[in-house]
Amino acid sequence: MAISIDNLRKGKKYRLKNYGEEFEFQVIEMPEDGVYKVKDLTTLDTYMLNELVKYGKGKDYDLDEL
Repeated sequence: MAISIDNLRKGKKYRLKNYGEEFEFQVIEMPEDGVYKVKDLTTLDTYMLNELVKYGKGKDYDLDEL
C-alpha cells in the first residue's frame, strides 16, 4: 500500500514506482511544505520530487519506505 507524499521525512529512504519506472531516493531537504529535494540512491543525482510525479500518478503508482 502506498504511503502519502505528505508523510515523507528528512533522512529517510523511499522507493517510488510510477508509469513503469522505479526510483529509490533519500529526502535531503524540505524547504517548504509539500516540496522535497531528494537524492537518487542509484545515480546520486539530486532533484525535486515533484519532477517525478508532475505528469500524474499511473495505475502502478506505489511509494514505500525502504
